[in-house]
Amino acid sequence: MEDEFKHLVRISRKDVNGNKTIEQALTEIKGVGISLSKTMCRTLDLDLESKIGYIADEDVLRIEEILENPQKFDIPSWMLNRREDYETGDDIHLIESDLDMTLRDDLNRMKKMKKTRSYKGRRHEVGLPVRGQRTKSTFRKSSSVGVKRSRG
Repeated sequence: MEDEFKHLVRISRKDVNGNKTIEQALTEIKGVGISLSKTMCRTLDLDLESKIGYIADEDVLRIEEILENPQKFDIPSWMLNRREDYETGDDIHLIESDLDMTLRDDLNRMKKMKKTRSYKGRRHEVGLPVRGQRTKSTFRKSSSVGVKRSRG
């Protein structure tokens, strides 16, 4: 542990609040959930309850390294957010802007495929639910639809 407290800690292009615990602060990074955060802390032998503002610079570098390549540190593949990538077929983990860009590319690919325009892509284009949810009562964008009662 370092003696000097940092109010903002920069981890993988993201400023993290130094007053939070290591476990909670890592979840501020887009693409890192609570289970991956706990696994990373256990892999690197970090105390889950200590404040991230007191963390040493070497530990920050180790955290960034595990975010770059989680398979190298024996993180199970089911914890990764991009298994069997469309282009490469590899299991990878994306964070921050890389995750946003990849999701946007996936949606555009589903929408724009000329011959095989997928069902999911068409639903995304029109703004309807993609995964089979009901549409009678939900997903109304502007006004609600109802039955007007006659008084009389």
